[in-house]
Amino acid sequence: MKTRTYKKEKVQLITLGCSKNLVDSENLMTQLDYNHYKVEHNPSGADPADIVIINTCGFIDRAKEESIETILEYAQLKRRGAISKLYVTGCLSQRYKDNLESEIKEVDAFFGTMEMPALLAKLNADYKHELVGERLTTTPSHFAYLKISEGCNRTCSFCAIPLMRGKHISIPIDQIILQARNLARHGVKEIILIAQELTYYGLDIYKERSLSKLLNLLCEVEGIEWIRLHYAYPSKFPLDVIHTMKSQEKICNYLDLPLQHASDRILASMKRQITREETRRLIGDIRDILPGISLRTTMLVGFPGESESDFNDLCNFVEEQRFDRLGVFQYSHEEDTSAYLMKDDVPVNLKEERAASLMAIQEGISLELNEEKIGKVYKVLIDHKETDYYVGRTEADSPEVDNEVHISVKDYCRIGDFAKVRITEADHFDLIGELVP
Repeated sequence: MKTRTYKKEKVQLITLGCSKNLVDSENLMTQLDYNHYKVEHNPSGADPADIVIINTCGFIDRAKEESIETILEYAQLKRRGAISKLYVTGCLSQRYKDNLESEIKEVDAFFGTMEMPALLAKLNADYKHELVGERLTTTPSHFAYLKISEGCNRTCSFCAIPLMRGKHISIPIDQIILQARNLARHGVKEIILIAQELTYYGLDIYKERSLSKLLNLLCEVEGIEWIRLHYAYPSKFPLDVIHTMKSQEKICNYLDLPLQHASDRILASMKRQITREETRRLIGDIRDILPGISLRTTMLVGFPGESESDFNDLCNFVEEQRFDRLGVFQYSHEEDTSAYLMKDDVPVNLKEERAASLMAIQEGISLELNEEKIGKVYKVLIDHKETDYYVGRTEADSPEVDNEVHISVKDYCRIGDFAKVRITEADHFDLIGELVP
């Protein structure tokens, strides 16, 4: 058997931001590996590599600050001679390349979100087209993110994603299925479909919304037991997707549906192309078709012009709808977006207060919903082990952002396996359970 030899250089790849960035990093790692580079992802040790690549996020102020701080940290290491080459890629680099090049001279080259071949060329590495469908993963071996499209055609006034990721581009179905089969072959049991806008899938290449077709084909992939849907735009939501979810056992009864707000005035200003009443009807239709579905949403507080009345509308809507999972962002004033032309007139402290108030409402809802689960038995995927307990998730929970199920180490669980768990206790965001023989 021929042994793969590695080049002298070791590459450290630092990934910041969302799961879509993580998939990009995994694809880059795959290319580097097949070019005989040894790659470490998000290393925890203090020993830097010869070459460092930072995959940045440029979504909101806090993410941009983290990206810049990370670049400056490694720029200092380069000045000290601790690393030989420093490259920056990703969303921040795509959006602010010219500014970054003039301000941080230690970086050898900056690359945008779609410039992987150029980055590889800098490393004297070839971009290998035959690796389409192959991907090294950085997540635990039993779950993986599966990106089905790139970019976004929506025109939300607050969002800079299209500036960094471009227009919507669907990945062909055959390539996605190939990826899913390869992931399953390596032990992945749960795939999490991600895109900036899932429901737009297929319109560009198949001239029709094709998410349901894709889901049905993914359900045929042997070894995949859970399929989870993230980031579905509510306007013109295709309800055939919910019917497909109902008919396919492998698809988790879970949907990430970012709504952003519930005040008609703010929704219009955000250019969300949907009203409060239309949103209410959509949620009602989804729940009627698939009773028991777990809905995750995100809300945005502090948008320009958001009054107390607008915020109260949002709070009342959250109390009324009782979402299973909810996250809150504070508005970030992003240049080159249409909202940037508006005055950022909600003070920072008020944004923080509103975010905390909304999360307090959700905390109460979450506790009540969790307490209703006590005594019931759920299928749980075991993610990892802590000192005193195993940590798993139900189909109602996505990794890293949702609730967890804690099981005493007295009950042996195998990481990456499914287990039947009876819920015995509940708090605001987590459950405690015991194995059911």
